[in-house]
Amino acid sequence: MRRFWLLFSQSVTVLLAAYFVVTTLQPDWLRQAPGLGRSSGVALLEAAPSSGGAAPPGSFRQAAQRGAAAVVSINTSKAAGQGPHANEPWFRFFFGDQGNQPQAALGSGVIISPEGYILTNNHVVEGADEIQVVLNDSRSARAKVIGTDPESDLAVLRITLDKLPAITLGSSDALQVGDQVLAIGNPFGVGQTVTSGIVSALGRNQLGINTFENFIQTDAAINPGNSGGALVDIQGHLVGINTAIYSRSGGSMGIGFAIPVATARQILESIVKEGSVRRGWIGVEPADLTPELRETFRAQAARGVLITGVLQSGPAAKAGIRPGDVIEEVGGQRVGNVPELLSQVAALKPGVETVFKVQRRADELALKITPGLRPRPPMSQGSQGPQGPQGPR
Repeated sequence: MRRFWLLFSQSVTVLLAAYFVVTTLQPDWLRQAPGLGRSSGVALLEAAPSSGGAAPPGSFRQAAQRGAAAVVSINTSKAAGQGPHANEPWFRFFFGDQGNQPQAALGSGVIISPEGYILTNNHVVEGADEIQVVLNDSRSARAKVIGTDPESDLAVLRITLDKLPAITLGSSDALQVGDQVLAIGNPFGVGQTVTSGIVSALGRNQLGINTFENFIQTDAAINPGNSGGALVDIQGHLVGINTAIYSRSGGSMGIGFAIPVATARQILESIVKEGSVRRGWIGVEPADLTPELRETFRAQAARGVLITGVLQSGPAAKAGIRPGDVIEEVGGQRVGNVPELLSQVAALKPGVETVFKVQRRADELALKITPGLRPRPPMSQGSQGPQGPQGPR
């Protein structure tokens, strides 16, 4: 009996010693072994790793990667101007040096060509003394302004770097309401950001943002710093240049506007080839044909744009246009409101005669007008207030 008791006590001693050694040197063995000790983990279910890094269903990964490579961050600086009293000793004594710090701003742009051409908004670079472009691969270069078009709020820059990732142009004319799009830019200077949404509306105008408006409206988040960035389709092809938002707070409220790539391409080619955008101009004051104006001018047309004033010696006056006339067609294309008339006249080539269909009370006229070159507008005065469309976005 004593022999069995001695064997039992020795066995227990060995087991306790082994348990002590294991708990000290290899505690994971006890956690993994079922029934040994108390488990300190939680039972979890893990998905199997995806093979080959394939994008999950519904992901916009490939579109974002294609588009993001060509979207750049634009940093501008502008020397601060001094006020009329800046050099007066008493003014400097009480208020210090005012306005001596340079002003910096952020925006975005899109590399449109391997040759280094970049599309952005005019308000991003307007008045800038220095423009620095930072690529998605962290390279940077100083940009040169090739040309600007304040009336469409577009500008063309150029940088000199090797192996530039140019974006592929899509078709803004093929867009339909409900199509999915991505907005890529540098909001608030936090770094390149991609947001998704749909096309909310097409052909938005009369917003008071630009002279010529034909915006794509989207609910993809666009914020300050996104101006000049890319709106791409689900293939990563460029369909618009992000330009403005409608906001009461200064941030995104789901109403953003982009210039169609078809318009941007025309302006890019005009600036690169001719140095500026050449638009047609006929010298009239147009107004939408409201019942009140129809009665005032005794117009009998049911559709068109009423001419309330004509510039003396202008192209329209020389062709016989008079106040009270209603322009119904320009070069065979019907017009129904002032933005349509402005856009169609601007698209005319200066110096090339075009037929305008006009109704003068009960008479239908076909007048041949030779448009002139539209005068360049003065410098823009900035964006509207927080209750309406915001330009510098």
